[in-house]
Amino acid sequence: MKVTRTIAAALALATVAACDKNDSASEQAADNLEATAENQADMVEMNTENAADAVEAAGQNAAGAIREEGEEQADAVRNGMDADGNSAN
Repeated sequence: MKVTRTIAAALALATVAACDKNDSASEQAADNLEATAENQADMVEMNTENAADAVEAAGQNAAGAIREEGEEQADAVRNGMDADGNSAN
């Protein structure tokens, strides 16, 4: 009877060990999937931030060019007038 209990206990421990081994592999696979998804999400956020920075810079450059052109046109109008505001020509 003691031998049967010992064999049953050993078999139970082997089964538990096998289950833990499978759970460990499954857990590792799940952790890998989670880490991959997290890395992909981080890349999407970084790319979005970079794109937003590029759009903002382009907008600022365009706005600066429009302001500069407006100032040049205003200066041209001012330089073409005499003291009383009429055209000097």
